[in-house]
Amino acid sequence: MQLSVVVPTLNGREELHASLDALGEHVPDAEVVVVNGPSADGTTGMVRERDDVDVLVEISERNINVARNAGIEVATGDVVALVSYDLAVEPSWYEGLVSALDDGAAVVTGPTHRTVKAGMTTEEKESVSLAGREVTYFNGDNVAFERQVLEDMDGFDEYLQTGGARDGAHRLAHLRHDVTWESSMSVRGEFETDGGHTVHDWEWKYRALSYRLVKNYGVRPTVAARAVKHALLDGARSLKGVVTGHERPSSWLGGGRSVVKGMLLGWKDGLAARKNDRTLRRNPNGISTRQDRAVCRYQVAGE
Repeated sequence: MQLSVVVPTLNGREELHASLDALGEHVPDAEVVVVNGPSADGTTGMVRERDDVDVLVEISERNINVARNAGIEVATGDVVALVSYDLAVEPSWYEGLVSALDDGAAVVTGPTHRTVKAGMTTEEKESVSLAGREVTYFNGDNVAFERQVLEDMDGFDEYLQTGGARDGAHRLAHLRHDVTWESSMSVRGEFETDGGHTVHDWEWKYRALSYRLVKNYGVRPTVAARAVKHALLDGARSLKGVVTGHERPSSWLGGGRSVVKGMLLGWKDGLAARKNDRTLRRNPNGISTRQDRAVCRYQVAGE
């Protein structure tokens, strides 16, 4: 197996440094591709000074799915993994990946262990049944694909600013590619989080949710019900924040308007995307649709 590891990064110089150190220690024979951009914290210089990065790709767009596709596009391995810049592979990561591949897996994902003040959080396998298909979600910050699978799905949908991995999981189910959960293929958040408040972009959350559901399944009652259920749950949590004084009523009302706007835009654009790509891969904005992602590309190792 020839393994390529793609590491998208944006203004995370110190976290990236730790992530690359872990890859060098635990996966020393992999081709490492860093996709940077547009960072303004000295990431480019740091990466070019290392001898354990093979390729550095500079992009101009702040879109994680563009970065993922830019890395996949230049990676040469027959297996391509994606690891976030702020996560470090654990010692069992490579062995877990190889074991799953040897057992016939074509897509392998695993948990993220994150340090918080109260201890450590982790993840479990997550699946959902929709429109007669069983969909297993994968961790977009820790996943590996056989090359043929990436070609079948044409990478990630660059329309999406968020939710690209969820969309990919639905498309993999349509293409009948199973996702294998391997608990030993784990990564760790080396930099402690404080568990503080999360700032929500409600419009994009529901735009992405509606887009991927309509694009992959069309307009049907189960699709609408799923989106509305998410909105009602988020609305109830937000209203609880108003009652307890953690949120202002104007924020709750503004969030509701953003949710409705996002849903309408997502449904409209999802229908257009479904029309533009009628194949099972449902990806009118994939790797094959453009050639201008990279602003610069450097062969780093051996410079």
